[in-house]
Formats: sequence, C-alpha cells, structure tokens
Amino acid sequence: MYGTTAMQQKKIKNLQLIIFCAPALIVYIIFKLYPAGSGFFYALTNWNGLNKTYDIVGFSNFVEILSDRYFWNSILFTMKYVIVFVLVANVVALTLAVAIESRPKARGFFRTIFYMPNMISMVIGGYMWMFIFTKALYYLADNHGFKWLDHSWIGDPNYSFIAIIIVSTWGTAGYLMIIYIAALQGVPDNVKEAAVVDGASPWQCFWRITFPLIRHALTICIFWTLNAGFQVFDVIYTLTGGGPGRATQSVAIHIYEEAFRGNIRYGYATAKSTVLFVIVLIVTAIQLKITSRKEQEW
Repeated sequence: MYGTTAMQQKKIKNLQLIIFCAPALIVYIIFKLYPAGSGFFYALTNWNGLNKTYDIVGFSNFVEILSDRYFWNSILFTMKYVIVFVLVANVVALTLAVAIESRPKARGFFRTIFYMPNMISMVIGGYMWMFIFTKALYYLADNHGFKWLDHSWIGDPNYSFIAIIIVSTWGTAGYLMIIYIAALQGVPDNVKEAAVVDGASPWQCFWRITFPLIRHALTICIFWTLNAGFQVFDVIYTLTGGGPGRATQSVAIHIYEEAFRGNIRYGYATAKSTVLFVIVLIVTAIQLKITSRKEQEW
C-alpha cells in the first residue's frame, strides 16, 4: 500500500514538473527546435525564402559550398575570432573576479560597474563604440597627444579585428565574471589558509589551490564563449559590417547576406548554417571532453 502511494506521489510530482516546464518547453520547440529541424529540410531545396514553390535539389547546395571561397574565408576569420575571443574574454573575466573578491570594500559597486555592459544590447554598444573609434580616439590623438591612438580602427583590417575583440570582451566579461565570482566564493577558506600557513605565495595559492577548484566554472565559461564566438553577428555588423571588403566577415554575417541580400538564396544559406552547426557541434564536443577530463585529473 505504501509503495502504491509513493508511486502515485512520484507521478503527481512528475506531472507538476511537466506542467510548470510546459510554457518554456513549448516556446523552445516553436522558436528553436522547429526552425532548426525545418532548416535541415530547406538546406536540401532551392527555396528563395519568398515563393511558395521550390524544388528538392538534394545535396547540391553542400557540393557548391565546397568551392565557395568566401564562405570558407568567413569560417577561417570566425575561427580566428573565436580563439582570440575565448582567451581574452576568459582571462579578463577571471582577472576581474579575483581582483574584486580580494578587495572586501566596494565589492558590490565594482560587480555592478563591470556587469553593466552586459545589460546593454550589443547593437547599441556597437554603435557607441563606433563613435569612440571614429570620433573620440581621433580627438584624443589630435588634441591631447595620444598619437598611438591615431589609427584607422575601422578601415584597417588589423585594427578593426582588435576593435571587434575589445567590444566583444567589453560586452561579455561582466557576465563571465559573475560565474567566476560564484565559483571563487565556493572555494573553502580553510584550504587557502592551510596553503598560506605552509608557505605558499599568493600566486601558488591561486594556481595550485583555487584554480583547480573552479575548473567547473572555466568549463561553463569556455563553452559559453565558444558558442557566442561562432555566432557573432551584432558586434561585427554594427562596427564594420564585415568590412573593409570582406576582411572581418564572420560566418553569421556571410550567411545573413546570402539569405537576405543579393540573390536571396535561402536554401543555400540554410545549407551553410547546417555546415556551421556541424562545425560548432564538433568543436564543442571536443572542448567538453577535454575540460571534463581536466576536471577529473584535478
């Protein structure tokens, strides 16, 4: 009798969980899973996104992608951006987290200040930084002697890449910082105190004690920045638009232009999105396997 009652309670509890999760699940299915599934189908068609009729062309879109040098150039640029962005954003965020947690006074103030850029739309942030790079820095260089700022931050491909990394890190570091702060607060104080008593320097205490205990936060932040990096659109669109030429064209901007500009080849653009999905899936799987293995070793 007790077993039946327990089973019924479990069913009721599961039903309640399903009911509470249903609204979010429905939204996720409609706006995420269904578009993704239909995208795989349209990748096999020549649909232009407007006409009701289209033809099934099989894998011809994917075959055409193999010789599309603009697409592969955008993939290479995106890979370069992802590597630099993941490193810079996580180093800056972790440095901020450690610095803030080591200073008891005004801790809440600095958390708020560094988190605020994350509350601003990156489209707005991008246009703000566009003004800085095209107006404010030139003013400082011409009127206050900061000649090292006198560069074509948007027109020069080398400096435009640096500008993109700066803005992306500015908009992301605060969010990652909060994750690292939460992980740092979970490190037992007695463990760090024991290391100090044993003669460990602050750097040794961080690298040998604290850092291994926050590996889980590092895994989360790297996973998040990897996915955000491969999907970067708003920062580049507002700053350079993919220019000069195609020098800073990410794969997301390339797919956008293929789908909504020029010939409007929606089916072909969807095929490119599918290729991007496969690349992100492979890279993410490798990253999770490596970082999880490192966590187990530590």
